[in-house]
Amino acid sequence: MEIIDGLNAIISLPLAELEVGKHFYWEIGNIKLHGQVFLTSWIVIVILLIASILATRNIKRIPSGIQNFMEYALEFVRELARNQIGDKEYRPWVPFVGTLFLFIFVSNWSGALVPWKLFEIPNSELAAPTNDINTTVALALLTSLAYFYAGFSKRGLGYLKKYIEPTPILLPINILEDFTKPLSLSFRLFGNILADELVVAVLVLLVPLFIPLPVMALGLFTSAIQALIFATLAAAYIGEAIEGHGGEEHE
Repeated sequence: MEIIDGLNAIISLPLAELEVGKHFYWEIGNIKLHGQVFLTSWIVIVILLIASILATRNIKRIPSGIQNFMEYALEFVRELARNQIGDKEYRPWVPFVGTLFLFIFVSNWSGALVPWKLFEIPNSELAAPTNDINTTVALALLTSLAYFYAGFSKRGLGYLKKYIEPTPILLPINILEDFTKPLSLSFRLFGNILADELVVAVLVLLVPLFIPLPVMALGLFTSAIQALIFATLAAAYIGEAIEGHGGEEHE
């Protein structure tokens, strides 16, 4: 009976009042912001800004060091965007796709390499930005806005025709697809990063010496793959919005 009463009490609570873990909030009027997510996101942004400044402050014809690394990253992102969006349309989207990839990549690796839990803040603990569903949902919604913008910019109101192609019967399914894209992007990234950190934390607790090391190495590889998957899918959605269903290119 006690278990049933407890379940009934939980079900009767408003959904907004249910939380997993404790959070450090910044309150602005009636708005609550997850402070720990902003802190770690700003740290990642500062790392990327410093890397960009160091790579471009003394550009050499034959690159070396961090300049060589950043040029390799730029070429990698450029090829990714070209393959997914197309030779004619990819250039304006390289900064967006590159920003997504680098932010997610550094965020994921920060969760695998930086001992965030050693830094104590009131009522919470720090973690990688992508370890929070709010961050991944925000990135996914930005991607949705990007491919809607790409579609309307290239095809105008004709972009709406995609919802009734190849037959108007598919209108509800095509609309539903636009809701599932950001959901799948956000939950895939969030779930993989959270699971990886939980596995490492449990192994460190149980076997604190050697066993976690290969798992951490695997986590670094998985983190990089997740950044690549997110950026690739974002570019693919943009390319699909520009070209339309069936790969037909609109002039």
